[in-house]
Amino acid sequence: MNVSEAVSRRISTRAFLADPLPETEVRDWLTAAQRAPSGGNIQPWRTIVVTGQARSDVISDIGSVLETFPEGQATEHPIYPPDLWPPYETRRRRVGIMLYETLGIQRGDLAGRRTWFQRNFEFFEAPVGLFLILDERMGHGQWGHAGMYLQTLALLAEERGWGTCLQECWGMVRPALKTHFALGPGEMVWCGMAVGKPDGSHPVNTLRAERANLEDVAELHGFP
Repeated sequence: MNVSEAVSRRISTRAFLADPLPETEVRDWLTAAQRAPSGGNIQPWRTIVVTGQARSDVISDIGSVLETFPEGQATEHPIYPPDLWPPYETRRRRVGIMLYETLGIQRGDLAGRRTWFQRNFEFFEAPVGLFLILDERMGHGQWGHAGMYLQTLALLAEERGWGTCLQECWGMVRPALKTHFALGPGEMVWCGMAVGKPDGSHPVNTLRAERANLEDVAELHGFP
């Protein structure tokens, strides 16, 4: 598989097989991702990877928090800016509509939507969960570098026949995760990632989010 194929094939996988991922393969994957771009070679990321009982403990702890805070916990770093504007909010709503249509969940079925959304906090049953940790003192540049690291992880996973889902939803429970993992005073969980072998039989994995036309997002200057 070449890079173009990995980019084209990568999707947000939301249904996984139960097959475990061996520790040696996970270590190789993380080691390879260390070649991700990093301005000044700072490498601002840190990861916590959970499987087995450690994964179950996260799900259990966060589940109890969500019962108390159904809308999530207060955070200084919201997942989206308040009052997100077009075309960005339009795109966000559109992919949500596409997701629930693929699942056969009707627009007015709020209970069904909530039940599905809760699966985020079970890693969509993926055998491995990854959390990306950042120091809150880092600037916007370092957040960008961490994003490149996540993309590198996702593409290397694709090469290995694994699926991934980058899960910003874990930002809803950052304080609880900080406590669970005993993070340092300045550390925070930026986002999570579900990792495993995709379940090709599940309809949700047929969803391919739409992308904007090139002319809507790019300008080319100086070409003959």
